[in-house]
Amino acid sequence: MKKLPASGLVKWFTPFLLVCLSSAQAGENEIRQSLQSKMPEVGKLEHIVKTPYAGLYEVIINDQLLYTDEQGQYLFEGSVFDLKNRRDVTEERRRVLFAIEFDKLPFEIALKRVKGNGKRKLAYFSDPNCGFCKRLEGELSKIDNVTLYMFIAPIFSPQSADIVRNVHCAKDPLKAWDDLMLNGIPPASATCPTKTDKVLELAKKLRVHGTPNLIFGDGTQVPGYLPAAELEKRLDANGNKK
Repeated sequence: MKKLPASGLVKWFTPFLLVCLSSAQAGENEIRQSLQSKMPEVGKLEHIVKTPYAGLYEVIINDQLLYTDEQGQYLFEGSVFDLKNRRDVTEERRRVLFAIEFDKLPFEIALKRVKGNGKRKLAYFSDPNCGFCKRLEGELSKIDNVTLYMFIAPIFSPQSADIVRNVHCAKDPLKAWDDLMLNGIPPASATCPTKTDKVLELAKKLRVHGTPNLIFGDGTQVPGYLPAAELEKRLDANGNKK
């Protein structure tokens, strides 16, 4: 997954105006009433929280993180960046607000690899035609004492469907995956029933739109590639030390 270049920060930071609201009152209750009166189809709004920046309030509507101003007059969609620290604070909040119950993931549709004592846990979505997924595999090869659950599917490229099938249908799927991602050796053509459709359904449910997409043991999602040092830090951070 490509990172946003510095030159694109300003453009991406600028949110898009969606709805103009008439209420001039501030406060979570007033904002909730105003939003629900203007958009009754969204139902009850459970999450409206004041942020520490720019007087904005977080609002979750239809599993989407949006913002409104402190007067409740506007609703915004977009990403807020902390330019000083080069942080996408919206993405960080999404990871917390939409954290996944890790132990409830359908691991039966994933490839499983246990390294060392396997104490730490990491699940991730990957696509064989994704360059950053190949880089991720190189970094993961440096990490021990972890159990990896690989949800492989044609998410990045529809052309990956046959390769995904060949990997799953190989005599040793883990070896076939390593040969492909680390050594550039494609798997032999093979046919068998696979669970690719279920992986794609899971990706849609979890709002996974690109690869790689990491899910750590504490349920936080991190879209994109991370180097081994950062992976080690995050694996240790959720209480599963080596």
